[in-house]
Amino acid sequence: MLTYDRGRAVKCFLMLQMYSYALAHAGIAANPVSIKRYGMSSDPTTANGGMTTCLNLLRRMPPRQVETDVYNLTRVIPSLAEDLYQRVDHPLQVAVDPANGRKYLLCDYNRDGDLYRSPWTNQYNPSSKTSGEAFYPSETLRELEIQANEIFDSYRELYYQGGLSSVYMWDLESGFAACFLVKKDVENQRFVEKGEWNSIHVIEVQESSTDVLEKGSKKATYRLTTSVLLLMKVNRPELGDLTLDGTLTRQAERTMEFEDQFTHVSNMGHMVEDMEIDMRSSLDGLYISKTREVINGMRKLQQTPALANPFVGELTGAVLKHGQKKHEE
Repeated sequence: MLTYDRGRAVKCFLMLQMYSYALAHAGIAANPVSIKRYGMSSDPTTANGGMTTCLNLLRRMPPRQVETDVYNLTRVIPSLAEDLYQRVDHPLQVAVDPANGRKYLLCDYNRDGDLYRSPWTNQYNPSSKTSGEAFYPSETLRELEIQANEIFDSYRELYYQGGLSSVYMWDLESGFAACFLVKKDVENQRFVEKGEWNSIHVIEVQESSTDVLEKGSKKATYRLTTSVLLLMKVNRPELGDLTLDGTLTRQAERTMEFEDQFTHVSNMGHMVEDMEIDMRSSLDGLYISKTREVINGMRKLQQTPALANPFVGELTGAVLKHGQKKHEE
């Protein structure tokens, strides 16, 4: 019985690509795999080429298994481990703050080594002697982070009716950045056996010191990058099992007025809300509607004869009328 080893398959694929490039550099025509077909235009033996190869490979793998795939790639190319974990979005993980028992989400933006900072207590967990040397937001930004977590938690409850959200902020040389996270799990609801929604919103904020308005307010530029990971397993006895996985990334940029630091929370909140509405619509059109179209094209719907009968009747009537008119002439 044949078995499939995903890690070995990934390693063989990358080795095959590198072998193809080696033959090409030696002047030998290598044609086991079309390099352009997989979008690998750079040398995979270099850092940039290896990253391009890995990212193109991950785009063709199931999002549900992205953590395993990234781990296997880091075993093949250990030098790219840090960059891969930073550039590839993973399904969000949940941790519990031991100080107050509240849950929070883990991501690369609240991580420092193996420690993760809680948005509720601003402490890194698990606690360590070196946590005092870890990265923390400035005092002003920490106040903004607390307010953003409270407001975004209300937004999450209103739109998702459950789930979990977290907001993290950090200082930049010119401005600051924020990450808004939402995770919603669904189990045994209607025909969805298990589902998972992960949205990651990263916003870079840069204030414009030169654009001062008459009322004293200023302007800031907000650059938003949103990634959504949708994982869904549908189980219906009469149809069987269906797994639907998808990822989508969008970017947006706006310049808006602000009066004080806390106005940034409102501006960022509006951008996140508009982006999530657009992303949900896009996911429905790209994945759900497309899947429905493909399935309907593979089988004959029961409604097809009923829908076709009126058209056939009209066509038959038109032919008969045309025949009678021609006969009278």
